[in-house]
Amino acid sequence: MDILLLLKVGFLGVRIWDVLDILIVGYLLYQIYRLLKGSLAYNIFIGVFLLYLLYAVVEILKMELLSLVLGQLVSLGVLSLVIIFQPEIRRFLLLLGRSTVGIRAHNLLTGITPTMELSEQQEKQIGSLKAAIITLSKTKTGALIVLARNIDLEGIITGGVTLDAEITAFLLETIFNKEGPLHDGAVIIDNGRIKKASCILPVSQKPMSKRDGTRHRAAMGLSERVSVAIFVVSEENGSISFVFEGKIERRLSEERLERSLRESYV
Repeated sequence: MDILLLLKVGFLGVRIWDVLDILIVGYLLYQIYRLLKGSLAYNIFIGVFLLYLLYAVVEILKMELLSLVLGQLVSLGVLSLVIIFQPEIRRFLLLLGRSTVGIRAHNLLTGITPTMELSEQQEKQIGSLKAAIITLSKTKTGALIVLARNIDLEGIITGGVTLDAEITAFLLETIFNKEGPLHDGAVIIDNGRIKKASCILPVSQKPMSKRDGTRHRAAMGLSERVSVAIFVVSEENGSISFVFEGKIERRLSEERLERSLRESYV
């Protein structure tokens, strides 16, 4: 007798592994739904699923000519899915392999404060970031700052001017000055340096609030693809927002901004 047998439904035995199998598949399907919901890829996924379903029905009904035509399409299905859903597959794998970086940023959104010591240099850099963001907020100067934290953004962001400069409030304020040549786009910060400015980020395809401008949509689009922390300053009202993994926290106070920078910087 199988000691892992839970119950019997008719002549079928239900084992603990069967229940675990169903739960895992259900969880994976839910995560796929979360990644695709509200995007154009969701409609494509439904279309591909219906195509496979139709092919299965045609095979059962022995409709040979239609089965031959659909079979040719289905045979290219896996390769087509990889090409079409490349950004979504990347996000899904990042979600499954989320590191402690993702956990720290999640803690940031949920209000859980991790105990992580910062070096004197990091404290100085965070102070410069905070000062710049507050000044940009007070002057209602639009800004988009990405903390990459060792995540390779090649192939995701486009354009940009390489700086590799020290993080200072003056430099950040200068970059986002409305009269400057680099103000339109995102600043990428990594390894305690301002790596690039005027970068173009992928715009989210998901429905968003009408009050959200291009910067918020760009921040959301990047956050849907990689686990980076993004700070946005609204040009319209000067409010500060934090974006991570498709979630946005609006109207950060100075105290909340500093805590957000600390928890997402390391």
